[in-house]
Amino acid sequence: MSMRRTTTTRRAMVAVSMTAALAFALAGCGDDGGEKPGNEGSSAPSAPASPSAEDKGEPQQEDTAAGENVDPDAKLAEIRGDGLVMTIHQAKRDSGGFITLQASIKNEGTQSKNTTAWAGTETALLAKNPNSVAGATLVDKVGKKRYYILRDTENRCLCTTGIPPLLAGKTTSVFMQFPAPPETTTEVDFTLPTFATTSVKISG
Repeated sequence: MSMRRTTTTRRAMVAVSMTAALAFALAGCGDDGGEKPGNEGSSAPSAPASPSAEDKGEPQQEDTAAGENVDPDAKLAEIRGDGLVMTIHQAKRDSGGFITLQASIKNEGTQSKNTTAWAGTETALLAKNPNSVAGATLVDKVGKKRYYILRDTENRCLCTTGIPPLLAGKTTSVFMQFPAPPETTTEVDFTLPTFATTSVKISG
């Protein structure tokens, strides 16, 4: 057998082997009636959505909560402190077992006012809620119990946060959520650092 014929024969055998291997590979990728995860055209299953605060029955914290569906002319109480006046518009008992308090704070002075003191002095809250109203409390004098701002598992308060310094003549809206006292309690004392204490009637 000549060298040229031997080379041609080897090339033919290699071509046949490659064709057979390719056919085998294609057969191995065949469908059994549906696409398998990871194949081209298939999509990975979506991760289950985390339960929302509403699904878990927890109070919801929303940026739009302050002032929404609240009459700005309603005035349950008005308190002053450090050249500021705070008007409480609503303290509503909700079905989830908490109270949402809506208010507005106006700077009646001629200079900008810092809002950092409103966050209170509790270290765990300060770290997660700078420039907030996390220092607010409610006191049930009849039940002799103090209620603090609600928070999530990461110590983020259910209240307005990130409040910038309040410029002269400007007003900011805030909201706070607390555990609800017993149904028999219809009035509580409200406190916020730098402001006087006032009594507030609970609605709802």
